Amino acid sequence: MEHNTGTTEQVWRLHVGSGPLVATAVHDGHEVRDEVAKHLALNDAGRLREEDPFTGDWAQAAPTRVVGLRSRFEVDLNRPRDKAVYRTPEDAWGLTVWKDEPPTEMFERSLAEYDAFYSAMRELFNELSEQHGHFVVFDLHSYNHRRDGIDGPAADPEGNPQVNIGTGTMNRKRWGGVVDSLIDTLRSFDYPGGKLDVRENVKFQGGNWPRWIHENYPDTGVAIAIEFKKFFMDEWTGQPHADHVAAIGEALKFTAPAVLEALKRA
Repeated sequence: MEHNTGTTEQVWRLHVGSGPLVATAVHDGHEVRDEVAKHLALNDAGRLREEDPFTGDWAQAAPTRVVGLRSRFEVDLNRPRDKAVYRTPEDAWGLTVWKDEPPTEMFERSLAEYDAFYSAMRELFNELSEQHGHFVVFDLHSYNHRRDGIDGPAADPEGNPQVNIGTGTMNRKRWGGVVDSLIDTLRSFDYPGGKLDVRENVKFQGGNWPRWIHENYPDTGVAIAIEFKKFFMDEWTGQPHADHVAAIGEALKFTAPAVLEALKRA
């Protein structure tokens, strides 16, 4: 069942399937409202570099999927509400987001979208908790590793794993078996060119979205932030390496049975 939901236009897409596994791609979106576009200093390519393209495709790994349709530069669903709209360069990796001072009303409309999203997610997770007793969320993201320019060196792999598993806000003691099953199966997947480098809490520990899930569903919900380094694409041009994009999607699907089995035992 597909639901396109928002306050004024479509802000996210929700597909409800069977079972307790959910995949979310809250930074997949690239579009912005017309009133936001009028004030943006960043061009399309500048926005795309900090967004998470292809994560919406990878969400197919789960029966229930939530995919953001709007750019994080309109509203960032993975930040606390008071930081969900970028107002200064400090909010956005030093980038100058706005060419002027947008009206407060514009930001308020973006925050209304934020509120609508979290309200709908509460409804979804309440239903999953009631139906299944528990649920697991694959919180899908990607991250840059060539910040020194298109011809610059890649960041040191030691501190930048191909897959960073963020578990900083969960009760690791309660949900450890679920996390370990995900890490183990991702590492064992027959990835083209060699096994994936999968490590926990090296680059990121997870954002506000998993934090909110763990605070509101401490006994029933576990959200695992899964950040793929952008080795699967050119982060400066936006061009994907199609074989890698497809293989990552297959790797995530490969993990699902083991993760669901571990969830039963949690």
